[in-house]
Amino acid sequence: MAEQSTYPQTGENKVNRYKHQATYDVDTIHGIVNTTPVLHVSFVPDPSIPAPIVLPMIGQIGLYPNDSTWNCYLHGYVSSRLMNLASAAISRGEPGLPLCVAATKVDGFVLSLTPNSHNYNYRSAVMHGFASIVEDVDEKIWAMRLITNSVVPERYENTRVPPDGAEMQSTRILKMRITGASGKVREGVPEDERKDLKRDDVLDSVWTGVIPVYEKLGEPVPGPYNRVKKVPDHVVRFVKEENAIRETYASDAARKPAPLKRVKRTEE
Repeated sequence: MAEQSTYPQTGENKVNRYKHQATYDVDTIHGIVNTTPVLHVSFVPDPSIPAPIVLPMIGQIGLYPNDSTWNCYLHGYVSSRLMNLASAAISRGEPGLPLCVAATKVDGFVLSLTPNSHNYNYRSAVMHGFASIVEDVDEKIWAMRLITNSVVPERYENTRVPPDGAEMQSTRILKMRITGASGKVREGVPEDERKDLKRDDVLDSVWTGVIPVYEKLGEPVPGPYNRVKKVPDHVVRFVKEENAIRETYASDAARKPAPLKRVKRTEE
């Protein structure tokens, strides 16, 4: 999977609606997941009662140096139900706890002529797989560094590290082996039906366009016991660069043509 450029389409991950916006590209899907601050993790705690639970978690897709496949690493607490369920699944000889992980980013509000054709510019990804607890100490520390630096780059190296014994004991890292994934991306201007585009009364009275949407990072605020007068360069650089990236993407997406729908094949 590490060298694979796309995820294969299966019954598990194939997109059926708005197929023209679907993507199975590994880099695109991983990019969406790895730039989303909060992932939503779904699982069924008790197979006899098929009621799924969704948890917001911090996670990151990574390729451990000694591994040959991409995995999604999720940060959690030692006694959490999710961690206990994953351990129990492995102890029963199963491949791990079945999980579904979703990530969504909204890049614009697409305002069209009718309520029915309003839309979002967005990027979303859904992954499926089996999760187990990371037991190897080196991989666990590697994953903790990966997840910490996904929040603010270089943050792990600019803190008191490595984690002490108590921190290592209380923290668990869940490693989901990705068995399938898909994404959907919508960029572009509004798109309306021909019947409305032919109506001058509608065109002359309804404003259409896109409102770019992006999260803006504010000025860093020192904590109550902070003794470092100058905000570290890695923090200042991250805020500046990340704000520029987010604003540029949303603004550019608002100006692109509407997604091109795939033309249905017809018999000659």
